[in-house]
Amino acid sequence: MGTFGIFSKEKKETLDKGLEKTKESVFKKLSRVVVGKSKVDDDVLDRLEEVLISSDVGVDTTLKIIKRIENRVSNEKYLGTEELNVILKEEIALLLEENNSDIDLSFNSKNGPYVIMVVGVNGVGKTTTIGKLAYQFKNLGKKVYLGAADTFRAAAVDQLTIWADRVGVPIVKQDMGSDPASVAYDTLASAKANNADIVIIDTAGRLHNKVNLMNELGKIKKVMQKVIPDAPHEILLILDGSTGQNAFEQAKQFTNVTDVTALALTKLDGTAKGGVAIGISDQFKIPVKYIGIGEGLEDLQIFNKKEFVDSLFSK
Repeated sequence: MGTFGIFSKEKKETLDKGLEKTKESVFKKLSRVVVGKSKVDDDVLDRLEEVLISSDVGVDTTLKIIKRIENRVSNEKYLGTEELNVILKEEIALLLEENNSDIDLSFNSKNGPYVIMVVGVNGVGKTTTIGKLAYQFKNLGKKVYLGAADTFRAAAVDQLTIWADRVGVPIVKQDMGSDPASVAYDTLASAKANNADIVIIDTAGRLHNKVNLMNELGKIKKVMQKVIPDAPHEILLILDGSTGQNAFEQAKQFTNVTDVTALALTKLDGTAKGGVAIGISDQFKIPVKYIGIGEGLEDLQIFNKKEFVDSLFSK
């Protein structure tokens, strides 16, 4: 998979920097939890629960973590902040490992290009994420095609075109108001004819009418399967990590209307709400595949659960 999938020293440094705001917020809150305390008691657990919820880990996942820590320390002597940090880190890491399936990085398809259909509301960084994915795939030697199937916003097509030009990959598009399924069909047909490796299809980001959205996404999938029978191979939902609980709600809405197979969390570098990655990983049982931790083209990373937790708790 090349450098995109390998966690290098440079990527670790970028992750550390991207999580600075979340890390600073969490450690400040944790330090207040243990002031004047010599062991983990009910008061400490209550305060820790508040810290996790306020860091947008989510109520259900927070309660799981608190229960684990409660069981863990019931027969252990608590001495200071370091012990609580270590236990919290270990339990979060274990939770992510147990409750989240492994990320598939093969990007293989037997019938033609590997097709990624991207969904998500407007403003979450959908187009930027597509551009960064195209860039990194291209750097791995993949032949990438983009499909501008968000035909309801002229800006969406224009933005994707800018990214295609910047990265240097082909884009298939039609006039604003065109049938999104028609754009998807043309993209796959062109990509298959030109022996592309990966196709990324952008779709409209609207949630105000779930029935229409479900019908539209269903039609796009059905039409794509006329070209590549098992397409799309991945339905990637983009969520803005800086919105915290709103990201949870969007995930609920989209998973209700389409078969989301992977998640990408953007804008984690600009927020103290990085805990949302923990909660979303746990609650939806859908792999968080990518995280956005900066503006640069290289700042979209494969979500490495172990490295994420290590970085979150590093000082």
